[in-house]
Amino acid sequence: MILLTLHFPIYIWSQYVLSCLLCTEWFMSVSQVPSEKILRASKVLRNTILSRAPHIIRDRKYHLKTYRRCCMGTELVDWLMQHTSCVHSRVQAVGMWQVLLEEGVLNHVDQELSFQDKYLFYRFLEDESEDAPLPTEEEKKESDEELQDTLLLLSQIGPDAHLRMILSKQPGQRTVDDLEIIYEELMHIKALSHLSTTVKRELAGVLIFESHAKAGTVLFNQGEEGTSWYIILKGSVNVVIYGKGVVCTLHEGDDFGKLALVNDAPRAASIVLREDNCHFLRVDKEDFNRVLRDVEANTVRLKEHEEDVLVLEKTNNRGSTSSPLKYTVMSGTPEKILEHLLETTKLDSQFTESDPALDDFLLMHCVFVPNSQLCPLLMRSFTYHAQPSQGSEQERMDYSLNNKRRVIHLVLQWAAINTDHLQEEDSSFHFLQVSRFDTLSLKDQLPELKKIIKQNDHTYSTIRVPVSASVREVIAAVTDKLGSGDDLLLIHLNSAGDKELLKPSDVSIFSSLSINGRLFVCPRDQIDSLTPLPEQEGPSAGSMSTFELMSSKDLAHQMTLYDWELFDCVHEHELIYHTFGRQHFKKTTANLDLFLRRFNEVQLWVVTEVCLCPTLSKRVQLLKKFIKIAAHCKEFKNLNSFFAIIMGLGNPAVCRLSQTWEVRKDFRDLLSFLLKDPSRNHRAYRLTVAKLEPPIIPFMPLLIKDMTFTHEGNKTFTDRLVNFEKMVSLQGTYFSISETVLNRTCLIFLVCFPENDCKHSPNHEILPESAFQ
Repeated sequence: MILLTLHFPIYIWSQYVLSCLLCTEWFMSVSQVPSEKILRASKVLRNTILSRAPHIIRDRKYHLKTYRRCCMGTELVDWLMQHTSCVHSRVQAVGMWQVLLEEGVLNHVDQELSFQDKYLFYRFLEDESEDAPLPTEEEKKESDEELQDTLLLLSQIGPDAHLRMILSKQPGQRTVDDLEIIYEELMHIKALSHLSTTVKRELAGVLIFESHAKAGTVLFNQGEEGTSWYIILKGSVNVVIYGKGVVCTLHEGDDFGKLALVNDAPRAASIVLREDNCHFLRVDKEDFNRVLRDVEANTVRLKEHEEDVLVLEKTNNRGSTSSPLKYTVMSGTPEKILEHLLETTKLDSQFTESDPALDDFLLMHCVFVPNSQLCPLLMRSFTYHAQPSQGSEQERMDYSLNNKRRVIHLVLQWAAINTDHLQEEDSSFHFLQVSRFDTLSLKDQLPELKKIIKQNDHTYSTIRVPVSASVREVIAAVTDKLGSGDDLLLIHLNSAGDKELLKPSDVSIFSSLSINGRLFVCPRDQIDSLTPLPEQEGPSAGSMSTFELMSSKDLAHQMTLYDWELFDCVHEHELIYHTFGRQHFKKTTANLDLFLRRFNEVQLWVVTEVCLCPTLSKRVQLLKKFIKIAAHCKEFKNLNSFFAIIMGLGNPAVCRLSQTWEVRKDFRDLLSFLLKDPSRNHRAYRLTVAKLEPPIIPFMPLLIKDMTFTHEGNKTFTDRLVNFEKMVSLQGTYFSISETVLNRTCLIFLVCFPENDCKHSPNHEILPESAFQ
């Protein structure tokens, strides 16, 4: 039951999410946006429609019945897509109108609970009365000015409303598209992070949403029969036991009620709502048991010496007519996982079909089977010969040949993924030479050039050391360079004068420096006399005089080119080393660290420039400049600098400039939207990124958060078996970066030759179409 236990909690939690959303009362309580904003948004949209397209709101007839002053769902979606660039699909537009429907400011003429892109009639709240006034010219003007901000607001909260609309349907009424949207949502739910794709897709069809409005509501009592398992989606509850009172409080993401289902026993405690408006995901007992039966029924276990060595999940292989069933690895020993992947490798002449599981193994193997162990396993498989009792001589020869072909295919794929890293370990490099795979093009690792400051007189010498060098190696290099035998120490000194003595065993020291940090090598008796360098003190005046003369688009363009150069150097393995801990691999993450430092540098630059700007009028112009730069970064799909600038403007040191923000209230509203709501695991950002075609420069801190989330929420080993599903999940984040890097050439053309710049700048040459082919 090992794997059953592994999948069990997440499955139930997912079930609960769907079920809770089915309650109709939930729609009126779930909105997190103040009703005043939605009322104003409704008024702005109605006034704008009456001003620009009055034919949309009119009397309509259907089956001999007249419906006064109503709109058709399809026409509302069409109008929305024509008037804003932030709407990328009709599904997104439906979600925006659903927000108004949930708040009651837009109603279906027959009180339907969901907005649909069909020939259905809807009416604004103001048009419910027979003498509804038409907007004045002043109101039309105000609505025109507020339209884009209103659409931005609705586009931000619309996806959640659309999801709630889907979850409100009975499970049997959900369409294929509905199930796909629910599945995408389940991908970002913590409690479901370790479940297989099959289980998550099954949950998308059975989850139930449930909500309760008042604190003090008793969800169930101690001693009652257990009928459901719950996950807290929003709010908190108290766990109460007779004679003991409140024994603990559960919050968002916690679950309860599972043991009563597992043990088929009465409830061990009562659950009481601790606050108003709590939302839950529920899995009912019948579905709970069915899921567990299905998971175990589709689990195939290979045993040796009465112990599991490989666990597979049996699924329908819809993409293949010859093999209706597919077996995916759930867990196993490294040897058996490798053996299974080799056996299932198809022996077509070109090896044209890429096996995702094999890619996952090759990318993630460093976590559970390092090169020093993988190479002997591959060599053993490469030289394996069948026993004489196993078929004729020709059959044994064919088996041996096919086995070698599979291993060669794996090694070539392995080298393609890890070309720049295979030479880092003697075991893998030797294996490729001995196996005659030395035709692979391997690059020598270039050392990192660093300046090491010797003493407090600020003189320095330059040495060349690897980026992964330890403190001991750096000090030895300095000693050789200077010919000094003094007792030298390596000190990290920041601009505030804080000193940190680095340990001799510390590695990757260069990549871990703070933005304004410097390294000093000095004798032990001179530590107290160290002072920061002048350039560490930071600027005393802003650069507004020259900054305001620069083109915002050109600045964003140059920032994107520089950011891409840094991002292009980040190998996917650096994310693995960063997530699991560099000390476990003895590897460097210098490129990743430099890219992350870039984010902090841009953010610090924005804060510094704004705070050093001396006059109110100049600061207002500077805010406008930075917002324009951020907009162009987003246009160039440089999301890392986009968020760095926006978060710099959201820094408390900038936000407290009340007079500046008072002058430009519209900037504050725009900033509030751009900062995005971090709830639901930054769902707004993820939806935005999903609509962008690669290549992009991603918001790296969020990618690292995803990796850490998956790593810490799931065990790497379960009873000595590798949790391969965790590796697959981590590789999903991995792949998003790989796909971006593979398309880097497209980004260079996109950024270097924007159409507008070609028209207005004599320094830009317009390339012929053949140059892009």
